[in-house]
Amino acid sequence: MEECDYCGESFADEGAYLDHLAAEHEEDLGRIDRRRVADHQGTGDGDEGFGLGPTILVGLLGFAGILVIYVTFVMGGGGGGGTAEAREIPDDPLLADAESFPVDGPINHVRSSQDLDYDRVPPLSGQHYFQSAGAGFYEEMPALGHLVHSLEHGHVVVYYDPGALSSDTRAGLENLTSTYTGQWSGVIAAPNPNDDPAAPYVLTAWQVRLRMDEYDPETVDAFLDAFRGRGPENPVR
Repeated sequence: MEECDYCGESFADEGAYLDHLAAEHEEDLGRIDRRRVADHQGTGDGDEGFGLGPTILVGLLGFAGILVIYVTFVMGGGGGGGTAEAREIPDDPLLADAESFPVDGPINHVRSSQDLDYDRVPPLSGQHYFQSAGAGFYEEMPALGHLVHSLEHGHVVVYYDPGALSSDTRAGLENLTSTYTGQWSGVIAAPNPNDDPAAPYVLTAWQVRLRMDEYDPETVDAFLDAFRGRGPENPVR
């Protein structure tokens, strides 16, 4: 005697019970009962994908998605990264001294506990930490791995030599960093990480550098117009 777990009705044999499940409880059946009904009916489709029910399949698909994200962002690359070629610089006299470089090695995200080694400092591309640095004026330099991630997001990072920073220039940088605060188009000002900087001011975008012996607002504006919000991960301008 078979008793239905869903409604309590009793049946003389398993065949009658399975027919009842198919007719009355198709929408309520669990994975095992779906398989039993399918085997009984000879349809062979009760396994929901080789014995996996919808819930399990969704879980596996979700895991597969996480695995793809992990491979892409941790093992392979970040959200964008661009190409390995040098970046094109607009034909603007104010940007005549700007330099463009190929991408510096892999562009994957790594944990902030990992040491990073860049060919150029300040860096312009390459491996970086999962978290980016937000727009703003920094008196203490954020980790370079955070700043590179900000470049990938389309930020412009202005490095200054604290010893050369005048009050007027600081006010100008503070104004820029408080004006341009978008997630994909912000401006960051930070101390130069080099003990003996090659220039008092260094403008950086993803793959691009422009050194200035003196702070020139017109050059800074031209650089921002050319590169801010145009990072490889999610260009917004």
